[in-house]
Amino acid sequence: MSTKPDYFTKGERARLIPVAADSSKEVRATSVFLATMMAVPPFAERMLDTIGQKVGKRSEIACFTEVGFKQANGGKNHRPDGFVSLSSGRGRQWTALVEAKIGNAEIDAEQVKAYATLAKEHGIDAVITISNQFSALPTHTPVEIGRVLSRNVGLFHWSWMFILTEAMLLISDDNFDAPEQKFILSELVRYLSHDSVGVKRFDRMNKEWKDVVLAVNARTALNKNTSDIQNTVAAWHQEARDVTLLMTRKVQRRVRQKLSRAHANDPSTRLSGDAEKLAGNHVLDFVLDIPDAADALEVQADIARRCLICSMTLEAPDTKRLQSRINWLLKQLTKSNPSDVWVEMQFPGKVPPVRVTLVQLRAEEGLNQETFPSSLPTAFKVMMVKDIAGKFSGSRTFIEELEKFVPEFYENVGQLLESFRPKPPQLKAEKAESASALSEDSAKGLRDVSIAANDAAEDALEMVLASKVEAVSSSGDEEEKQWPPLVPSPEEAALDPVSPPTQYLPTTEQ
Repeated sequence: MSTKPDYFTKGERARLIPVAADSSKEVRATSVFLATMMAVPPFAERMLDTIGQKVGKRSEIACFTEVGFKQANGGKNHRPDGFVSLSSGRGRQWTALVEAKIGNAEIDAEQVKAYATLAKEHGIDAVITISNQFSALPTHTPVEIGRVLSRNVGLFHWSWMFILTEAMLLISDDNFDAPEQKFILSELVRYLSHDSVGVKRFDRMNKEWKDVVLAVNARTALNKNTSDIQNTVAAWHQEARDVTLLMTRKVQRRVRQKLSRAHANDPSTRLSGDAEKLAGNHVLDFVLDIPDAADALEVQADIARRCLICSMTLEAPDTKRLQSRINWLLKQLTKSNPSDVWVEMQFPGKVPPVRVTLVQLRAEEGLNQETFPSSLPTAFKVMMVKDIAGKFSGSRTFIEELEKFVPEFYENVGQLLESFRPKPPQLKAEKAESASALSEDSAKGLRDVSIAANDAAEDALEMVLASKVEAVSSSGDEEEKQWPPLVPSPEEAALDPVSPPTQYLPTTEQ
């Protein structure tokens, strides 16, 4: 779709250099973003892939801004910020409306519902919202449009920081069809990174955060259904997404949150489950899946102890001695700063874990087979614990400490760990000797068979000669009989492959 749809009254092609008013930050940011998608197909492919749309080599993308409809629902003049059309050939077309917010503005639920209704009436497939609000997945949106609308219209959400991170990852891959594409995408990154644009990371917890921390420390019972708990969990989910993007930029690989299937499919289920965990256990946590890392990185905020905990767990090698298993782990942590690093040794069954500091483990303090004689550790949980005391209850300081701590753990511990890989099986000496003996027995058997075959051939030849002599002597014919040649001619030998070998033929004296 290279032209505007018939149901639009207005709307112009997205521009890299928009001429919108200075007060229209949302329109300008949306125009620059959508124009970049049209100009850089790998970027459009990367973005649309996150919401399940595949962009092929023959696909055509058209984007418009500030579109207006001929027939607006309810007589209201709704004007979405953008429109995206993806034509993939064979008449297949996918379209979406775009609603964007910038700075501290948040997505308005009623406005999105109105746009979803417009989309349903005009056969538009989806509504995409963009803001500084974070979500674990593009399918986890800050607002709900109801089940009836969601059956016909898809609803997706991108944060501006997510868009910025995806652009930075693509630039680092350096896989472009033309150098101009890399230049344009770099300009988008520069534009979105400028403070004047209004793109923000998640920099503070919700306003109820301090009250929740004080309530936990006062041992006050918490109710998972209260707004304080719900808002705290929602803010934690946004921070989890922000840390995910932060780690993505740090390692230059796409880091993802590891969610259960139930939580990935339904954000309300995730919110309810984490609210119950906060009210009951006074902890908040999330898990990061880092490409090629030894294990998932677990992040936890323990409100009761006012500390942050990062950890990764490794299966122990299958060696038979305790010290060899410990040495395997220590060899990986030779470059780690032991400050605040703990190792929890886990055992099978109901044997309680043993937790020691890395300093103690290096010094072998109290570590011997008598400490746990019944079994060997099956796994090592390596963790860093950071007590942030009074900073824990601060909505800003808590976020600042967390975003420093997670990369610090990964640099000091996580990137050094490797999973145990057993050695490949080796050939055993006994098996080699057995194979040699078997080979000798086989050779001896073949020699015996060959000798027996030769003996049988000689016996058969003697019987044939004897029968011919007897036939001649019993005949009354006095004429000299001409015996057939005992040694066949070459022509006969070729026609008679079963003729006996010449070494078995009788001599003329016989």
